[in-house]
Amino acid sequence: MTITAEELAPPQKITWCTGCGNFGILAALKKAVMELDIPRHDYVLVSGIGCSGKTPHYINLNSFHTLHGRPIPVATGLRMANRDLRIIVHTGDGDCYAEGLGHFIHAARRNVDIAVFVHNNGVNALTKGQYSPSSPRGYVSKTSPPPPGAPMDPVNGVAHAIVAGATFVARGYAGDQKSLVGLMKEAITHRGFAVLDIIQPCVTWNRKLTWRYYNERIYRLEEDGHDPSDRIAALQRAMDSSERIPVGVFYRGEGPLLIEGLSVPEGRLRDHATDLKLLEEIIDRLRV
Repeated sequence: MTITAEELAPPQKITWCTGCGNFGILAALKKAVMELDIPRHDYVLVSGIGCSGKTPHYINLNSFHTLHGRPIPVATGLRMANRDLRIIVHTGDGDCYAEGLGHFIHAARRNVDIAVFVHNNGVNALTKGQYSPSSPRGYVSKTSPPPPGAPMDPVNGVAHAIVAGATFVARGYAGDQKSLVGLMKEAITHRGFAVLDIIQPCVTWNRKLTWRYYNERIYRLEEDGHDPSDRIAALQRAMDSSERIPVGVFYRGEGPLLIEGLSVPEGRLRDHATDLKLLEEIIDRLRV
C-alpha cells in the first residue's frame, strides 16, 4: 500500500519560476500522499487555470485539468459518481476567488466531500502580475488603476468558507512543510467540504507578499489558544485585520453530505452508470 516518491515522480518538466511557493506545496502534497494509507489509484486531482493549475502535471496521480474557475463543479461530479475517490482540487486565488467564487460558496453550503487547496499568492501570476481578488488594497500592477493601485479590499477566502458552511477550514504556509503536510492530510481525510488556503509568495510579480513578509507575521492558531470547534471564534480569527497572520485549523465540524441529501443508494451510480434517468434527476436537483 505504501506509495513511493518514485511512483509520484512528475510526468512533465516543472516550469514554475525558481523560488516559487508552489514547489513547497507540491513537496507537501507528495509527503501527504505517501504518509496516508490510501491507494494511489483512489486519488484524483482537479485543477483550473493559473500556476496552481499545473500541479497535477507534476505528480503522477489521476488528474483532470479543466477551465478557469471550474475545478470545483468538476470535482463535485466526480464525487457524485464515485464515493471511493479522494478528490483534491488545486486552484489559485485568481481561479477560485474570482470566476470560481460562486462554485466555492455553493460547494461549501452543500458540504461536498472534497478537499480544496487554494494556492494563494495575492496576484494573477500566470498572466503576468495583474492584481487578483486576494491582492491587498493599493497593490500596484501593470493593469491596476493609477495610484493607489487596487481600489478594493481583498477577498477573505477563509472567512467566506466559514460563513458558507465548510466543515473544515484551515490556512497553511508554503514555507512550513511540517505543518502544511499535516493540514493536507487532515483536509484529504475530512468527511465533508475541506478548504485549505495556502499562502505563498510569487517571487516574480508580487514584491509585497514575500517570504520575509510572511515569515515575520505568521503565528500558529493552536499555540494561541484557539478552539477550532467554535465557528464564531473561527470567523473572528479569520477577520482579524492586524498585521499578524494566523495559520492552522480555523474550524473543524460535521454536517450532512450532499450525496446523503440526494438519497442516492450506496454504490448505485457506480453499478448503474448508464441509468440516465437517475443521472438526470441528480442534475435537476443540483440546479436548485
